[in-house]
Amino acid sequence: MKRVYNVVIEKDEDGWLVASVPELAGCHTQARSMDKLMERIRETIALCVEEYGPPTRESEFVGIQRVMVEA
Repeated sequence: MKRVYNVVIEKDEDGWLVASVPELAGCHTQARSMDKLMERIRETIALCVEEYGPPTRESEFVGIQRVMVEA
C-alpha cells in the first residue's frame, strides 16, 4: 500500500539540506543536493515504517509559519 508523508526540509548552518517527517518520530536524514535528499528520505521513511510500523493517524499538512521571539 502506498502512503503519502509530509516532509519538512531545512538548510542547516553548514549548507546541508535536512529532511524530517513529523508523522514518524526520529525519521530524518540529510544531503548536499535535493535529488540525493529525496532519495535518502524515501529510504529513511521505508526503514522507519519497517522498524516501528506506520503512524496510527494521518496528519494533514496545513502550512509553515516562521515566528520571531526575543531570546
